[in-house]
Amino acid sequence: MKPFISTLEEENITIDRLPVEILQINIGHLCNLACLHCHVEAGPNKKENMEAETVDRIIDLLKKSETIHTLDLTGGAPELNPHFRRLVIAATNMGKRVIDRCNLTVLYQKGQEDTAEFLKDNKVHIVASLPCYSLKNVEQQRGRGVFQKSIDALIRLNELGYGKENSDLKLDLVYNPLGAHLPPSQSELSIRYKQELYDLFGIQFNHLLTITNMPIKRFLHDLERSNQYESYMELLTNSFNPLAAEGVMCRNLVSVSWDGKIYDCDFNQMLDLRHSENPPTIWDIYSFDELAERSIFFDNHCYACTAGSGSSCSGAVIDKTEEVIHG
Repeated sequence: MKPFISTLEEENITIDRLPVEILQINIGHLCNLACLHCHVEAGPNKKENMEAETVDRIIDLLKKSETIHTLDLTGGAPELNPHFRRLVIAATNMGKRVIDRCNLTVLYQKGQEDTAEFLKDNKVHIVASLPCYSLKNVEQQRGRGVFQKSIDALIRLNELGYGKENSDLKLDLVYNPLGAHLPPSQSELSIRYKQELYDLFGIQFNHLLTITNMPIKRFLHDLERSNQYESYMELLTNSFNPLAAEGVMCRNLVSVSWDGKIYDCDFNQMLDLRHSENPPTIWDIYSFDELAERSIFFDNHCYACTAGSGSSCSGAVIDKTEEVIHG
Protein backbone atom coordinates (compact mmCIF):
# COMPACT_ATOMS: atom_id res chain seq x y z
CA MET A 1 0.00 0.00 0.00
CA LYS A 2 1.31 3.40 -0.98
CA PRO A 3 1.70 5.73 2.03
CA PHE A 4 -0.94 8.46 2.19
CA ILE A 5 1.72 11.17 2.31
CA SER A 6 3.24 9.83 -0.92
CA THR A 7 -0.13 10.01 -2.62
CA LEU A 8 -0.52 13.65 -1.60
CA GLU A 9 2.95 14.42 -2.97
CA GLU A 10 2.28 12.64 -6.26
CA GLU A 11 -1.00 14.51 -6.69
CA ASN A 12 0.75 17.77 -5.76
CA ILE A 13 -1.76 18.37 -2.97
CA THR A 14 -0.90 20.53 0.01
CA ILE A 15 -3.36 20.47 2.89
CA ASP A 16 -2.89 23.48 5.14
CA ARG A 17 -4.90 24.24 8.23
CA LEU A 18 -7.46 27.03 7.98
CA PRO A 19 -8.76 29.11 10.90
CA VAL A 20 -10.37 26.83 13.50
CA GLU A 21 -14.13 27.00 13.09
CA ILE A 22 -15.26 23.71 14.64
CA LEU A 23 -14.23 22.48 18.08
CA GLN A 24 -14.96 18.79 18.51
CA ILE A 25 -14.86 17.45 22.04
CA ASN A 26 -14.74 13.76 22.84
CA ILE A 27 -16.23 14.12 26.28
CA GLY A 28 -15.74 10.47 27.23
CA HIS A 29 -15.75 6.85 26.08
CA LEU A 30 -18.64 5.76 28.30
CA CYS A 31 -21.56 4.51 26.21
CA ASN A 32 -24.62 2.34 26.67
CA LEU A 33 -23.78 0.56 23.36
CA ALA A 34 -20.72 -1.23 21.96
CA CYS A 35 -21.17 -0.91 18.18
CA LEU A 36 -19.21 -3.04 15.74
CA HIS A 37 -17.93 -0.08 13.70
CA CYS A 38 -17.05 2.18 16.67
CA HIS A 39 -13.62 3.75 16.20
CA VAL A 40 -13.65 4.90 19.84
CA GLU A 41 -14.21 1.38 21.18
CA ALA A 42 -16.77 2.97 23.49
CA GLY A 43 -18.87 0.86 25.81
CA PRO A 44 -20.69 0.54 29.15
CA ASN A 45 -17.52 -0.30 31.11
CA LYS A 46 -15.30 2.53 29.88
CA LYS A 47 -13.85 4.80 32.58
CA GLU A 48 -12.49 7.64 30.42
CA ASN A 49 -14.76 10.61 31.15
CA MET A 50 -14.02 14.35 31.07
CA GLU A 51 -13.80 15.94 34.51
CA ALA A 52 -15.11 19.31 35.73
CA GLU A 53 -11.72 21.05 35.66
CA THR A 54 -11.20 20.12 32.00
CA VAL A 55 -14.68 21.33 31.08
CA ASP A 56 -14.00 24.63 32.87
CA ARG A 57 -10.81 25.11 30.86
CA ILE A 58 -12.57 24.40 27.56
CA ILE A 59 -15.28 26.93 28.37
CA ASP A 60 -12.62 29.52 29.18
CA LEU A 61 -10.74 28.85 25.92
CA LEU A 62 -13.94 28.93 23.92
CA LYS A 63 -14.70 32.41 25.24
CA LYS A 64 -11.32 33.60 23.91
CA SER A 65 -11.60 31.88 20.52
CA GLU A 66 -12.96 34.27 17.92
CA THR A 67 -13.17 31.99 14.88
CA ILE A 68 -15.00 28.99 16.37
CA HIS A 69 -18.72 28.94 15.55
CA THR A 70 -19.55 25.29 16.35
CA LEU A 71 -19.06 23.04 19.37
CA ASP A 72 -19.37 19.39 18.32
CA LEU A 73 -19.85 17.00 21.26
CA THR A 74 -19.14 13.32 20.80
CA GLY A 75 -18.20 10.25 22.81
CA GLY A 76 -19.12 7.49 23.72
CA ALA A 77 -22.54 8.78 24.48
CA PRO A 78 -21.77 12.42 25.36
CA GLU A 79 -25.01 12.78 27.31
CA LEU A 80 -23.69 10.33 29.93
CA ASN A 81 -20.96 12.73 31.03
CA PRO A 82 -22.14 14.58 34.18
CA HIS A 83 -20.85 17.90 32.79
CA PHE A 84 -22.49 17.58 29.36
CA ARG A 85 -25.35 19.97 30.08
CA ARG A 86 -23.13 22.62 31.63
CA LEU A 87 -20.92 22.61 28.55
CA VAL A 88 -23.95 22.84 26.25
CA ILE A 89 -25.43 25.77 28.17
CA ALA A 90 -22.12 27.65 28.28
CA ALA A 91 -21.57 27.30 24.53
CA THR A 92 -25.17 28.18 23.73
CA ASN A 93 -24.91 31.32 25.85
CA MET A 94 -21.86 32.32 23.78
CA GLY A 95 -23.94 32.06 20.62
CA LYS A 96 -22.19 28.90 19.38
CA ARG A 97 -23.98 26.21 17.42
CA VAL A 98 -23.91 23.03 19.50
CA ILE A 99 -23.98 19.54 17.95
CA ASP A 100 -24.81 16.46 20.01
CA ARG A 101 -23.76 13.17 18.38
CA CYS A 102 -26.50 11.07 19.88
CA ASN A 103 -26.96 7.29 19.55
CA LEU A 104 -30.72 7.79 20.21
CA THR A 105 -31.04 4.82 22.60
CA VAL A 106 -29.32 6.84 25.33
CA LEU A 107 -32.53 8.87 25.65
CA TYR A 108 -34.04 5.81 27.36
CA GLN A 109 -31.25 5.33 29.89
CA LYS A 110 -31.91 5.92 33.57
CA GLY A 111 -31.26 9.57 34.38
CA GLN A 112 -31.79 10.70 30.76
CA GLU A 113 -35.57 10.95 30.90
CA ASP A 114 -35.58 14.71 30.18
CA THR A 115 -32.54 14.85 27.89
CA ALA A 116 -34.61 15.25 24.72
CA GLU A 117 -36.39 18.24 26.23
CA PHE A 118 -33.07 19.71 27.37
CA LEU A 119 -31.69 19.46 23.84
CA LYS A 120 -34.82 21.12 22.48
CA ASP A 121 -34.74 23.96 25.02
CA ASN A 122 -31.12 24.75 24.05
CA LYS A 123 -31.75 24.28 20.31
CA VAL A 124 -28.98 21.67 20.12
CA HIS A 125 -28.40 20.26 16.64
CA ILE A 126 -28.79 16.48 16.93
CA VAL A 127 -26.69 14.23 14.70
CA ALA A 128 -28.05 10.76 15.33
CA SER A 129 -26.58 7.41 14.30
CA LEU A 130 -28.96 5.18 12.36
CA PRO A 131 -26.82 3.00 10.10
CA CYS A 132 -29.85 1.70 8.17
CA TYR A 133 -33.64 1.85 8.06
CA SER A 134 -33.66 -1.96 8.27
CA LEU A 135 -33.95 -3.72 11.64
CA LYS A 136 -31.64 -6.55 10.56
CA ASN A 137 -28.80 -4.29 9.42
CA VAL A 138 -29.00 -1.96 12.43
CA GLU A 139 -28.97 -4.77 14.97
CA GLN A 140 -26.17 -6.60 13.18
CA GLN A 141 -24.02 -3.50 13.62
CA ARG A 142 -25.28 -2.15 16.93
CA GLY A 143 -26.94 -4.93 18.92
CA ARG A 144 -30.32 -6.51 19.61
CA GLY A 145 -33.16 -4.16 20.51
CA VAL A 146 -31.36 -1.03 19.27
CA PHE A 147 -33.48 -0.51 16.16
CA GLN A 148 -36.85 -0.15 17.87
CA LYS A 149 -35.46 2.13 20.57
CA SER A 150 -33.87 4.29 17.86
CA ILE A 151 -37.17 4.53 16.00
CA ASP A 152 -39.02 5.39 19.20
CA ALA A 153 -36.47 8.10 19.95
CA LEU A 154 -36.80 9.61 16.48
CA ILE A 155 -40.59 9.69 16.82
CA ARG A 156 -40.20 11.42 20.18
CA LEU A 157 -37.80 13.99 18.71
CA ASN A 158 -40.22 14.66 15.86
CA GLU A 159 -42.97 15.26 18.41
CA LEU A 160 -40.73 17.89 20.03
CA GLY A 161 -40.30 19.60 16.65
CA TYR A 162 -36.96 18.14 15.56
CA GLY A 163 -36.49 17.47 11.86
CA LYS A 164 -39.73 19.15 10.83
CA GLU A 165 -40.00 21.53 7.90
CA ASN A 166 -39.53 25.20 8.91
CA SER A 167 -38.32 24.15 12.39
CA ASP A 168 -35.06 25.50 13.80
CA LEU A 169 -34.53 22.19 15.61
CA LYS A 170 -32.15 20.30 13.32
CA LEU A 171 -32.04 16.50 13.20
CA ASP A 172 -29.53 14.75 10.93
CA LEU A 173 -29.00 11.00 10.62
CA VAL A 174 -25.71 9.17 10.07
CA TYR A 175 -25.23 6.16 7.80
CA ASN A 176 -22.24 3.83 8.11
CA PRO A 177 -21.81 0.95 5.65
CA LEU A 178 -22.27 -2.55 7.03
CA GLY A 179 -18.82 -4.01 6.39
CA ALA A 180 -15.85 -3.18 4.18
CA HIS A 181 -17.56 -0.99 1.61
CA LEU A 182 -17.70 2.67 0.63
CA PRO A 183 -20.96 4.51 1.29
CA PRO A 184 -23.28 4.97 -1.68
CA SER A 185 -24.20 8.40 -3.01
CA GLN A 186 -25.22 10.55 -0.04
CA SER A 187 -27.88 12.47 -1.98
CA GLU A 188 -29.43 9.33 -3.49
CA LEU A 189 -29.42 7.38 -0.22
CA SER A 190 -30.94 10.37 1.58
CA ILE A 191 -33.98 10.24 -0.71
CA ARG A 192 -34.48 6.57 0.05
CA TYR A 193 -33.98 7.03 3.82
CA LYS A 194 -36.53 9.84 3.96
CA GLN A 195 -39.07 7.88 1.95
CA GLU A 196 -38.66 4.64 3.91
CA LEU A 197 -38.66 6.21 7.38
CA TYR A 198 -41.66 8.39 6.59
CA ASP A 199 -43.67 5.62 4.95
CA LEU A 200 -42.94 3.08 7.69
CA PHE A 201 -42.92 5.25 10.81
CA GLY A 202 -43.90 8.82 9.88
CA ILE A 203 -40.37 9.97 10.80
CA GLN A 204 -38.90 13.18 9.36
CA PHE A 205 -35.33 14.46 9.49
CA ASN A 206 -33.19 17.15 7.82
CA HIS A 207 -30.11 15.55 6.27
CA LEU A 208 -28.47 12.16 5.90
CA LEU A 209 -24.71 12.07 6.45
CA THR A 210 -22.77 9.17 4.94
CA ILE A 211 -19.53 8.32 6.74
CA THR A 212 -16.89 5.81 5.64
CA ASN A 213 -15.91 3.25 8.27
CA MET A 214 -12.46 4.10 9.60
CA PRO A 215 -9.99 1.15 9.59
CA ILE A 216 -8.94 1.62 13.19
CA LYS A 217 -9.82 0.17 16.61
CA ARG A 218 -12.94 -2.02 16.74
CA PHE A 219 -13.65 -1.96 13.00
CA LEU A 220 -9.99 -2.73 12.30
CA HIS A 221 -10.18 -5.78 14.56
CA ASP A 222 -13.26 -6.97 12.67
CA LEU A 223 -11.47 -6.49 9.33
CA GLU A 224 -8.52 -8.51 10.58
CA ARG A 225 -10.71 -11.32 11.92
CA SER A 226 -12.45 -11.62 8.57
CA ASN A 227 -9.23 -11.26 6.54
CA GLN A 228 -10.55 -8.15 4.82
CA TYR A 229 -8.05 -5.55 6.01
CA GLU A 230 -5.80 -5.61 2.94
CA SER A 231 -8.68 -5.60 0.47
CA TYR A 232 -10.42 -2.75 2.33
CA MET A 233 -7.26 -0.64 2.37
CA GLU A 234 -6.79 -1.38 -1.34
CA LEU A 235 -10.35 -0.18 -1.95
CA LEU A 236 -9.72 3.04 -0.02
CA THR A 237 -6.38 3.67 -1.74
CA ASN A 238 -7.70 3.01 -5.23
CA SER A 239 -10.69 5.27 -4.56
CA PHE A 240 -8.53 8.28 -3.54
CA ASN A 241 -10.19 11.49 -4.72
CA PRO A 242 -7.99 14.62 -4.90
CA LEU A 243 -10.98 16.93 -4.54
CA ALA A 244 -12.10 15.12 -1.40
CA ALA A 245 -8.56 15.43 -0.03
CA GLU A 246 -8.67 19.19 -0.41
CA GLY A 247 -11.87 19.34 1.63
CA VAL A 248 -10.94 17.16 4.60
CA MET A 249 -12.48 18.24 7.90
CA CYS A 250 -9.16 18.56 9.76
CA ARG A 251 -8.49 21.80 7.89
CA ASN A 252 -10.92 23.83 10.01
CA LEU A 253 -11.54 21.47 12.95
CA VAL A 254 -9.59 20.54 16.06
CA SER A 255 -10.37 17.64 18.36
CA VAL A 256 -9.96 17.61 22.14
CA SER A 257 -9.86 14.37 24.11
CA TRP A 258 -11.54 13.66 27.43
CA ASP A 259 -8.23 14.42 29.21
CA GLY A 260 -7.53 17.71 27.41
CA LYS A 261 -5.07 16.67 24.69
CA ILE A 262 -5.45 18.34 21.31
CA TYR A 263 -5.56 16.44 18.01
CA ASP A 264 -6.29 17.11 14.35
CA CYS A 265 -9.40 14.91 14.34
CA ASP A 266 -11.25 12.32 16.39
CA PHE A 267 -9.58 9.49 14.45
CA ASN A 268 -6.05 10.72 15.19
CA GLN A 269 -7.17 11.10 18.77
CA MET A 270 -8.13 7.44 19.02
CA LEU A 271 -4.70 6.45 17.65
CA ASP A 272 -2.93 9.05 19.84
CA LEU A 273 -1.28 10.53 16.75
CA ARG A 274 0.17 13.98 17.31
CA HIS A 275 3.18 15.81 15.98
CA SER A 276 6.19 15.19 18.19
CA GLU A 277 7.29 18.79 18.43
CA ASN A 278 5.53 20.10 21.53
CA PRO A 279 2.06 18.63 21.00
CA PRO A 280 -0.32 20.99 22.82
CA THR A 281 -2.95 20.35 25.42
CA ILE A 282 -5.69 22.74 26.46
CA TRP A 283 -3.44 23.83 29.32
CA ASP A 284 -0.72 25.04 26.94
CA ILE A 285 -2.69 27.53 24.82
CA TYR A 286 -4.42 30.86 25.34
CA SER A 287 -7.02 30.37 22.61
CA PHE A 288 -7.93 27.73 20.06
CA ASP A 289 -7.34 30.38 17.40
CA GLU A 290 -3.58 29.98 17.73
CA LEU A 291 -3.79 26.39 16.42
CA ALA A 292 -4.52 27.68 12.90
CA GLU A 293 -0.83 27.74 11.96
CA ARG A 294 0.01 24.21 13.08
CA SER A 295 0.59 21.45 10.56
CA ILE A 296 -1.73 18.43 10.28
CA PHE A 297 -0.64 14.86 11.07
CA PHE A 298 -1.53 12.39 8.29
CA ASP A 299 -1.25 8.61 8.16
CA ASN A 300 -2.67 5.79 6.06
CA HIS A 301 -6.06 5.71 7.80
CA CYS A 302 -6.64 9.12 6.20
CA TYR A 303 -7.46 7.29 2.96
CA ALA A 304 -10.90 6.68 4.50
CA CYS A 305 -11.62 10.43 4.50
CA THR A 306 -10.49 10.88 0.90
CA ALA A 307 -12.01 7.85 -0.85
CA GLY A 308 -14.87 8.29 -3.30
CA SER A 309 -17.01 11.25 -2.32
CA GLY A 310 -14.91 11.70 0.80
CA SER A 311 -15.98 11.36 4.41
CA SER A 312 -16.16 13.75 7.35
CA CYS A 313 -18.17 14.30 10.50
CA SER A 314 -20.47 16.35 8.25
CA GLY A 315 -20.93 13.47 5.82
CA ALA A 316 -19.69 13.32 2.24
CA VAL A 317 -16.99 15.89 1.43
CA ILE A 318 -18.11 16.46 -2.17
CA ASP A 319 -21.46 16.18 -3.88
CA LYS A 320 -22.36 14.70 -7.24
CA THR A 321 -21.43 17.91 -9.05
CA GLU A 322 -17.89 17.58 -7.66
CA GLU A 323 -18.13 20.72 -5.53
CA VAL A 324 -16.63 20.72 -2.06
CA ILE A 325 -19.20 20.66 0.73
CA HIS A 326 -18.19 22.99 3.55
CA GLY A 327 -19.21 21.92 7.07
